[in-house]
Amino acid sequence: MILDLGGEMFGWREAVVGLIVAVALYMLFVFWRMRRLSGKERGDQMAPQAEPPAVAEIPPVPGEEGEATEPAETPGAWNEAPAQLARSSVAEGLEAEVLLLRDEVDALRGELAALRRDLHAEIAHMRAAQTVSPLYNDAMQMANAGHSASAIAERCGISRAEADLVVALVHGQRS
Repeated sequence: MILDLGGEMFGWREAVVGLIVAVALYMLFVFWRMRRLSGKERGDQMAPQAEPPAVAEIPPVPGEEGEATEPAETPGAWNEAPAQLARSSVAEGLEAEVLLLRDEVDALRGELAALRRDLHAEIAHMRAAQTVSPLYNDAMQMANAGHSASAIAERCGISRAEADLVVALVHGQRS
């Protein structure tokens, strides 16, 4: 499609170039506005804080009982959530997170206590194995496994009294 305007021919190529130029000009305009706004904000931050302009106060109108009514809200205030509501939702979120963390800490404490009990049992077993004579090592292992004194005596080749002593020793260490 070619458009003829007073001897000048305009086609797709010229239309695309014109569109690119228009977008570039719009971007420059937006950039200029942003710089202007950020310059004002920086100027506000660097300038000394002046007293806010005095707001004309509406005198309280006494109600039927002589009570003052609340002043009218500003027109844009209906768009914003009340500060108390915003704080309460943040506080509720934090409280929920704290409760979740407490539950996790309690679960970790339980796991740690179970691991501690297992570790103490393992240490007691290791101490028993280290303090026993090599002759009675098998007897101690069988007693730890829960075998009876007569089975220990037969298997290890020791007397029944010695097997009873080994079983009593193991049971004494467990408690």
